[in-house]
Amino acid sequence: MRTVLISGAGVAGPTLAYWLARAGWQPTVVERAAGQRSSGNPVDVRGPALPVVEQMGLVDTLRAAATHATGLRIVDPAGRPGRRMSMPVTRSPAGTAEIEVPRADLARILHDAARHDAEFRYDDTVTRLDQDPGGVDVTFATGPARRFDLVVGADGLHSTVRRLAFGPERDVVRHLGLYVATTPLGEPPEHPHDVLLHNTPGRLVAIHPVRGEAGVAFIFRHPTVAGFDHTDTAQHRQILTAAYADERGWRVPELLARARQAEDLYFDAVTRVMLSSWSTGRVVLLGDAAASVSLFGDGSSLAIAGARTLAAALAENGPGTALRRYEAEHRRRTDSRGRGVGLMAATLVPKSRAGVAIRNTLARLLPAG
Repeated sequence: MRTVLISGAGVAGPTLAYWLARAGWQPTVVERAAGQRSSGNPVDVRGPALPVVEQMGLVDTLRAAATHATGLRIVDPAGRPGRRMSMPVTRSPAGTAEIEVPRADLARILHDAARHDAEFRYDDTVTRLDQDPGGVDVTFATGPARRFDLVVGADGLHSTVRRLAFGPERDVVRHLGLYVATTPLGEPPEHPHDVLLHNTPGRLVAIHPVRGEAGVAFIFRHPTVAGFDHTDTAQHRQILTAAYADERGWRVPELLARARQAEDLYFDAVTRVMLSSWSTGRVVLLGDAAASVSLFGDGSSLAIAGARTLAAALAENGPGTALRRYEAEHRRRTDSRGRGVGLMAATLVPKSRAGVAIRNTLARLLPAG
């Protein structure tokens, strides 16, 4: 059997393992974390991902884990929510409606689908890659070195495989002028089926009902922070505090204070990965490691679709041809989504008071909930 090492047990990695096992490959998935994560922001399974999860037989399982959000309300500075607006819903050709699910639940469901056909190794990571025309010798942080026919970096925006095979992150990641912070609130939402949005120029605070326990998100415009470290939680709290220090509307001061104290605080820059090629020899990138489209929830859908495309290409072709075919097909999806990032950012986090007013006016054109 052909062997493949997949770095990353999030969304893309287990999906790829599932499909490659069915194509006669022997997948090993290595994950830096000690186990499956227990939290995560809501993400969407829609567009090209829907036919993939349909074929995997996961629609009912995903639907059972879905969030309860079906509408939007814009909240004014006094805390008054506006009229309820229904979220637009897209469907697959088979009629399956898009599904919003916490990212950790999505990763767990995909892992459960693949676990009987793939080896999963947690609490370990790749530290060295040495490849030749026939395969890749992989050195791990804790486990013994092994040789694989193919290595796939599905390890996210801050990919270790990408750094080892393609060079430093600073050379391929471009900051888009936004930062995002999220944390669970540990309380039921006031509006159990509505996402609440509160904007001031260049800043957004949102409360999401998730699945009976609210979560809060802060998204704000900010220049690149010199010396930014995505692992430095103390630095993240300082940046977040400074960004919202003068906010007094709605529940913002209270929510900010809770985020500063939260143990489970996610914080990162909104960025795009810019690579001229997603593969080098027998090492290839997948998901956010290849083409991050962070912030807007589509990254998980693109990761699922990309994993299926890569697996199909590898099932029918040798590695060289397969990797070129995968990139040519999937890049059309990611490039299209990337071109819309500026418009989406302007809609979600308008820069000016006039921009906020225009966005709110346009939002009123959405169907009432």
